[in-house]
Amino acid sequence: MASALLLASNAPAAIKPEKVKPVKNIILLITDGTSFSTVSLARWMQYYNDSTKPNLMIDPYLCGTVRTNCSDSPIGDSAPTTSCYMTGHASRAGYVSTFPPDHGKDNIDPIDGTKAYGPMATLLEAAKQLQGKSTGLVVTCVFPHATPADCSAHYYNRGAYDIIAEQQVHQNMDVVIAGGGAYLKDRHEQYLKKHGYTVLRDDAEGLRNCKSDKLWALFKQGDMDYDIDRDNAKQPSLAEATQIALKKLSKNKKGFFLMVEGSQVDYAAHNNDPAALSPEFLAFDKACGVALDFARRDGNTAVVIVPDHGNSGMSIGCSRLSNYSRQPKDVLFGPIAKYKMSARRMAQKLNEEPFDSVRSLFLTYEGCELTDEEVDQLAHCKNYEKSPLPKQLRNRGGLEGFVISLLNKRNYLGWTTFGHTGEEVFLAAYHPKGTIPMGMSTNVQLSHFLQACFGLYGKMDQFTDRIFTHHDVAFKGYDYEIVKSEEKGVFPKLVVKNPRNGKQLTVEAFTNVATLTGTAPRVVETPSVMTYVDRTDKFYVPRDLGNLLK
Repeated sequence: MASALLLASNAPAAIKPEKVKPVKNIILLITDGTSFSTVSLARWMQYYNDSTKPNLMIDPYLCGTVRTNCSDSPIGDSAPTTSCYMTGHASRAGYVSTFPPDHGKDNIDPIDGTKAYGPMATLLEAAKQLQGKSTGLVVTCVFPHATPADCSAHYYNRGAYDIIAEQQVHQNMDVVIAGGGAYLKDRHEQYLKKHGYTVLRDDAEGLRNCKSDKLWALFKQGDMDYDIDRDNAKQPSLAEATQIALKKLSKNKKGFFLMVEGSQVDYAAHNNDPAALSPEFLAFDKACGVALDFARRDGNTAVVIVPDHGNSGMSIGCSRLSNYSRQPKDVLFGPIAKYKMSARRMAQKLNEEPFDSVRSLFLTYEGCELTDEEVDQLAHCKNYEKSPLPKQLRNRGGLEGFVISLLNKRNYLGWTTFGHTGEEVFLAAYHPKGTIPMGMSTNVQLSHFLQACFGLYGKMDQFTDRIFTHHDVAFKGYDYEIVKSEEKGVFPKLVVKNPRNGKQLTVEAFTNVATLTGTAPRVVETPSVMTYVDRTDKFYVPRDLGNLLK
């Protein structure tokens, strides 16, 4: 069985990388947690609401499918699947652009266990360091979340936001537009401003009027709002943010790499939220339209549009729908078209308004008339702050989940899970010279296509070895020690000494900063971030960093 899977992973690519014509720019658009059924629902809802729009922006560019497995599991997780797009190597659930351990018979792709837990260089890093291109991220989740992290950080735990954010700030990306203001600490902001960045927080007008080409713009402390709930005066759409990023990045004559994520399609799917799901994908589709328009005008830009995995097992039609093939579109899509607010925002609204307004709120924002039984059940939700019942009598689940159950009782969508699913996902692509992947690709093969678009196919592993060398190899012949602190939030330092000339180099983990003392004390900034992994007890640094101590 294992050998069969390994053979499958080495199947002929949908397009040979050596035949791909290099381009100057790549725009990679990833819609997180998006199954085919989500795309179909979004297309139907767009048509139902406006019969002059039967097609999505991506439709003319659909060209194949992608298998998005982890290194040891057929069902993907955002961290290893996007890191595979970025690096060309599959990895484990939770791993951010990091080599996985060898899991023997469970391996789907070949694994080199000797490299386990070490960082894998990303296409963003290669574009910046090897080719001098500008780089950017545009997402609606918090910026250290899995998909943006996969482009710009390395660690075996996607939840280590402090470690990931530290690396992202020190990657010196040109443009970051995202959620997650809480994760940009004062020291990060000081570093960015020192290096010429404009840093904006919850300032949509500032973003729209920003003249600087080096920019971090963050909205909300956590994730940005679902598009169905978004206030345009406070938060840009994904399409507008993409347009702003492209305007800035395209000024670099050497080109750029931009990753745009429809981050919260995944969230809506996880929650089985029928109100948020299709508007969230349609917002992503509009961003795809912006990218495709740019690419067609530019003539030297490739665009790749792909999910990282499926989610929720949603179906249009369910067991409650009898005579399914005789039901008109009003039955299937009419109830969903009435939803004007996500379940997340509806739960917040219910906690803001008095209990006696419950019926009118549901009628106004969700097109639902509640029964007496449903109002009583709502009052029993444990986190319903406006409930007339004392807390000890609130014995139902969470408010958002209850809102979702009310909405799904009134439509005919089916849901099989709150988790990810293992089917292939769609692929859409544009290449100015027509070399696009068609048919079924693995996530490894799609990475090879992306690498080839920058002329980097076959070069990524050597680049990884050069910028992420074990510290005991890079500093062979010198004295070194790893200094650790018990204080929370203080990362390890690597102190290296040359006893022959008294020079000392201190490397700060998860940054690109080192301090050189001795005959000519100075702060050194490396092109790469330098990571530390506790499981190997090693720093990973540029191979030639030891030359500073000579």
